[in-house]
Order: sequence, then C-alpha cells, then structure tokens
Amino acid sequence: MNFPRLSPLLVEPLVRAALLEDLGLAGDITSNAVVPEDHRSAMEFNLRQPGVVAGLDVAEMAFRLVDPVLVFERRARDGQSLPQGTTIARVSGPSRGILAGERTALNFLGHLSGIATATAGLVKAVEGTKAAIVCTRKTMPGLRALQKYAVRAGGGMNHRFALYDAVLIKDNHVAVAGGVREAIARAQAGAGHMVKIEVEVDTLAQLREVMSIGVDAVLLDNMSPAQLREAVAIIDGRAIAEASGGITPQTVAEVAASGVDLISIGWITHSAPNLDIGLDFEVV
Repeated sequence: MNFPRLSPLLVEPLVRAALLEDLGLAGDITSNAVVPEDHRSAMEFNLRQPGVVAGLDVAEMAFRLVDPVLVFERRARDGQSLPQGTTIARVSGPSRGILAGERTALNFLGHLSGIATATAGLVKAVEGTKAAIVCTRKTMPGLRALQKYAVRAGGGMNHRFALYDAVLIKDNHVAVAGGVREAIARAQAGAGHMVKIEVEVDTLAQLREVMSIGVDAVLLDNMSPAQLREAVAIIDGRAIAEASGGITPQTVAEVAASGVDLISIGWITHSAPNLDIGLDFEVV
C-alpha cells in the first residue's frame, strides 16, 4: 500500500504535548527511583490481536524525544495487516527512557492502528463495488491529521480536512440563506475556482432541486438503501454521490451496492476500538 508518510512538522508538536502531559515537571519518578540510571534493555511491540498497523512514525518520535540515544527498529510498516503475536517494532537503550516513553508511544500506536483496522474492515466489506470509505471531521481535537492518516493506512480516503478546504452546505446553511438555491449561489460566488461545492440533502425532493442547479457532490444523509439507489439514478453521474449517516459494518455492503461513490463514516475516527499492542521485554 502506497500513501504519504506524515510530516515530522505535524507529528512532533503532538507527541511533545503528549509527553509533557505525562512527564510534567518531574519526569517519571517511578522509573527514576526504581531503575538504575545505567540500566539498559530491549523491548518489543507485539500485537495482542490481529490488525492493521498505523502510527510507527509517531511511536518512534515519542522515544526519540524522551531520549535520542534510544534505538527504534521497525519490524513492520504502516498499512500492513498482521496476525496476533506479530512483533512490529523493537526499542532498545536506557531503560528509564523506554519506560518514560512507553505509554505515550502505545497510546498513539494503539489508537491509530485501531482506526486503520476498523477502516480496513469496511474497505473489505465493500470490495467489488465502486464505493470508497472516507472519514469525516468528527475527529478528536488536535489529532485530526494523525487520525486521517490512519484512515489512509487502512485503505480508506479522506473527506475534507477542515472548514477551509471545501464547501459543504448543510441544513443550517440553507436555513440561514433562505433556501438551497440561494445558498448554492452564494457559495459559487464566494468560493475560488479550485474549491469543490457539496450539498447535504435529506430527501429525494431536495436532491432533485439541487441537481437542477448543479453542484460537484451531494451528501445523501440517512437514506435507506432503496432511497440511495433512486438517488444515484437521479444524480446519473452528474455529481459525486456520497452516503452518510448511521452506517455500520453490518450495513455498509448494502449501502455500497446502491451505487454511491463515497461512504463517509464518523465513528472510524472518533470511536474506533483501540488495537491491543503490548510492549514486552524481549525474550533472549
């Protein structure tokens, strides 16, 4: 799987903030009291359940910031689907540094791998259709870049990153503007020529009105599979068809079979289960 790695310019401030939250002013007082300063060890990151790995750059950054002497060796790469028991990385060097960075590294790695694993499950469920799985802006504050990266590691795609990179007209925008036609006209007048315009609709009647005006994409919110099939027929390739709202692993295949282009799912970033990864003393 080929996807761009995260820039250290994005990663380092997030990891530094997490380490500061954990270590505070005094550092790891437990390890400093219990572990001799010159003690060295090696530990392995082991998958305690099968899943897709994401966040190795972030884990490595955590150890590097704690103690640059630590050596982080990868035994896997982001985007790989691996069985339970796989060793995905190894860290060696001063034991105090390993223990000080352990929880921060595992927090990021488990969370991001959980997102990648959940995404991969959905991607597999829609195989054979044209539908792509995409994330939303429903991310944890401060972690959006990392969480959206994890979605890509799982084989998914990213929706807009923020309010600044695409126009998405929702019901409240329509209410304020006094109607969908006026909202679209204002968006077309105010957006640059490189900015896409998408409109959210709840009913097929709203969809027909939007399509009579013309936009780049339509978000079909909380529609049944039968409604989605009819919506795809109405759109007829004139705009991107995106299904969203209440989609689960049990329903995603039927949604994809309706012919939509995109399926956007918020829970893959805000509520994906953590992937269980342990940092264990290396067996020698």
